[in-house]
Amino acid sequence: MQSVRFRTDATVRAPWHGRVCACALHGRRLFTAGLLTGATAGALAQSEGVQGDVGRTSRFTQLVPADQVEQAAAGQYQQMTTEAARARALAPANHPQVVRLRAIADRLIPHALPWNARARDWDWEVNLIGSKELNAFCMPGGKIAFYYGILQRLQLNDDEVAAIMGHEMAHALREHARERMGKTAATRIGASLLSSLLGLGGTGDTLLNMGGQLLTLRFSREDESEADIVGMELAARGGYDPAAGITLWQKMIRASEGAPPEFMSTHPSGPTRIEDIEAKLPKVQPLYARAAKPPRRYAPPSA
Repeated sequence: MQSVRFRTDATVRAPWHGRVCACALHGRRLFTAGLLTGATAGALAQSEGVQGDVGRTSRFTQLVPADQVEQAAAGQYQQMTTEAARARALAPANHPQVVRLRAIADRLIPHALPWNARARDWDWEVNLIGSKELNAFCMPGGKIAFYYGILQRLQLNDDEVAAIMGHEMAHALREHARERMGKTAATRIGASLLSSLLGLGGTGDTLLNMGGQLLTLRFSREDESEADIVGMELAARGGYDPAAGITLWQKMIRASEGAPPEFMSTHPSGPTRIEDIEAKLPKVQPLYARAAKPPRRYAPPSA
């Protein structure tokens, strides 16, 4: 029986909230991990789906050890769930939406390994946080969390949930935040050295770091687009309609009225993402057509 003590209006901040991404789909991007080998990348390029549209993992990831990122993420995830439980905002395992999320994850996770060899050893977890925020994320080691608000306010069907889950898993599998961490480390090293050579001191460091942030904006846009299409493939192979990414972003656009224009953001606008998804659908629809479909469908929380 569902616990009556589960709150859905708590204030629970995600780990590293506010540091990386400002996407309405997920409050902030979190640390990700895993290393895709060159051999695996080559194999992916030869197979079906969108693998051929995805490049190799950036060498900047080499600057940040994956195991350390995963350990740090596990600790942060544990801290977040503990705090949520203390606030009665961690949904119990028998909550209908937890059952739903874990059922969808069970269908997507088996298709993660070709994208990242480390996923074989990840201790996957899926939890529901009782907050009104439109938020979801996947941390290193397969630590997934959805906020109640994104399920309830957007009235997401299972295909749309799978689109979000696949997108977040893709960030982790493709090491996007680990890559950003490596770029940040490289930029700081370079800025400090150049400031010393020019005799600029702390002021020079600040200016150069600001320039480094501007230079990395386009990588965030690429990361978001890549996560969209990789997520589509994960969902399609799991038996969920990849076209749901279109209706998902239509809902996101309506929910995010007043958001900044695309050039002020670190990632593509909603209409741009819809166009990209539509362009890639022909590559993943055959995977969906052949995939075994979920034996059960779930309803979103009552509005």
